[in-house]
Amino acid sequence: MRVALFVTCLVEAMFPDVGKATVTLLERLGHEVVAPPAQTCCGQMHINTGYPSTAMPLVRNHAEAFAGYDAIVAPSASCVGSVRHQHAMLARRAGDAGLAAAAEEVGARTYELSEFLVDVLGVEDVGAHYPHRVTYHPTCHSLRMLRVDDRPLRLLRQVSGIDLVELPDADQCCGFGGTFALKNPDVSTAMLADKMRHVQDTGAHTCTAADSSCLMHIGGGLSRLRSGTRTLHLAEILSATA
Repeated sequence: MRVALFVTCLVEAMFPDVGKATVTLLERLGHEVVAPPAQTCCGQMHINTGYPSTAMPLVRNHAEAFAGYDAIVAPSASCVGSVRHQHAMLARRAGDAGLAAAAEEVGARTYELSEFLVDVLGVEDVGAHYPHRVTYHPTCHSLRMLRVDDRPLRLLRQVSGIDLVELPDADQCCGFGGTFALKNPDVSTAMLADKMRHVQDTGAHTCTAADSSCLMHIGGGLSRLRSGTRTLHLAEILSATA
């Protein structure tokens, strides 16, 4: 299967190892992975902050850049959520039926990593090895927009050597929410404090999730506490081997 890697802005700019891990994992499972060079920001930030006209060229570029691939995979539930649920809607509101159709077609072939592994490839054991205590934070977009449910947990349970522990109040937001953390710093910090307390209560060596943005927020807080708990994207755990 010819798979297009939707890298995402945050991964490309700040967490390139997440993109590399995604490629390593998919290639290990026997698939050709291509990163379309024309891809840019998908426009999620612009849409969510109320700049639809600025987002439209990005939506058009995304539809063109990812046309023709068997599947499109991203290590980001929030970006996949935007492509799947916002792009066509934005194009329709702008009166561009052609772009709306193209965006719907691309959105239908776009998957968050755990969705692709479990639902498309039918794989739960990806041959990973990670001998540490791990807790999983289901990010808001993965939980509420994509409804990935327990797919990441099903993958993590098959990782050899792992000690997977449940995160208390796992469904509660970590407080990041993109510009929410900037515009509402006090509320965001309070939410983060609750999340960090729950992570620390598990005694986990690693907190993992499907979004680098939330892991950046949680990881920053944990590092300031010198907690000793690291954050690591789901793709990085699933790509790890003995």
